[in-house]
Amino acid sequence: MQGNRTPFPVAQGPSDEREGQISPDGRSIAYDSDESGRPAIYVQPFPDHGEKNRVSTPDGSQPRWRSDGKELFYIAPDGYLMAVPMGAEAGPSGVGKPVRLFKTRLAPFSAISRQQYSVSKDGKRFLMIANDDVPTPPISLILNWKEAPRQ
Repeated sequence: MQGNRTPFPVAQGPSDEREGQISPDGRSIAYDSDESGRPAIYVQPFPDHGEKNRVSTPDGSQPRWRSDGKELFYIAPDGYLMAVPMGAEAGPSGVGKPVRLFKTRLAPFSAISRQQYSVSKDGKRFLMIANDDVPTPPISLILNWKEAPRQ
């Protein structure tokens, strides 16, 4: 067995910390916390504790890393997907300024009880669970489809 496999607290306090996402290089963890009274995204060193940086401005939930760790995504209270540059390119703090990408149809913060989206490795595509009041038609998925030979 490699390394210490004993569980340990990462973010511990009187507030709720959840949705922990370890960065691809394993050196940071992003999570949302309500320590300010509203959900916000924070990043701190991992596994060693260190100074945490607030990433979301003002609030946010559901952090997700791009596979190279150079960008962190989250959902703003108004439903927009936000992107934050991370690392050396983001400046001295390692955290850049959040940028709006697009409006989502995800459930509001109060209804969150599961992961509602996933990010492709390149950070250019997103798979999301839409929260629509109108029923949507079912999706048909065809597996092992082979194109007919051309004549």
